[in-house]
Amino acid sequence: MRLVRALIAILLMAAPAAAAPLALEGHATQGGALFGTVAPGSHVTLDGAAVEVAPDGRFVVGFGRDAKPEAILVVRAPDGSVETRRLAIAVRQWEIQRIDNLPKSMVSPPPSIFARIGDEDALIAKARRTDIHEPLFESGFMWPVQGVITGVFGSQRILDGEPRAPHLGVDIAGKVGTPIVSPADGVVTLIAPDFYLTGGTLIIDHGLGLSSVFIHLSKIVTTLGAHVKKGETVALMGESGRATGPNLHWGVNWYRTHLDPALLVPPMPPQAGAAPAKPGAGD
Repeated sequence: MRLVRALIAILLMAAPAAAAPLALEGHATQGGALFGTVAPGSHVTLDGAAVEVAPDGRFVVGFGRDAKPEAILVVRAPDGSVETRRLAIAVRQWEIQRIDNLPKSMVSPPPSIFARIGDEDALIAKARRTDIHEPLFESGFMWPVQGVITGVFGSQRILDGEPRAPHLGVDIAGKVGTPIVSPADGVVTLIAPDFYLTGGTLIIDHGLGLSSVFIHLSKIVTTLGAHVKKGETVALMGESGRATGPNLHWGVNWYRTHLDPALLVPPMPPQAGAAPAKPGAGD
């Protein structure tokens, strides 16, 4: 009998563990992100494209401003089992925001500056391709600064009467020199003190393709490659680049997909005594 029990124990130890169930939390909506957990070693795809999974089974997926109303998430577990989720993506209605009295050179930059803007856009794109394989975003998110929100994600921008690309972040008004903190743990992947359109520009990678960009800064007080903690001061607010006044533009990306930062944090606390602010023209 002891031999039989020993054989049974060996067989149980050798048997593959049951795959952990797929767990998702977040916002399945245009501009939203879902944070998931699967069995370590699982393979995940979203609409057929591979999704990076951390060694502990955590992953993130995001949905752009114009995402289709359905996405297909497939998980293949280490034991070979497959789970398919058809995700219903909520469709949102977007605001129209008019911003006037901008310098003509900022609304329609002269041809002589096109090459510079292209080079700067390429540096931002390169930083967003940085792939940190840790889910540093597990620290959770907070507002990088508190103030009056003057621009929301997804709004159609009309600059001096000319329709422009939708706004792909949140603008928060304040005073020049106001401290800006990292909204979550991350690694600094871009520092640029004076881009043409975005002015002082900083990018922090939060892992697995999720990153934050901060623009219109007056000063950056961190260093390239620094590991920063949630709540750590990384920059000061400014009005550099294409801005109508002091403000922070905070954008969030999942690789090349722009997300709504406001969906990652609690509602902005009311600002006591705050006067209405002009809309910022952050890109």
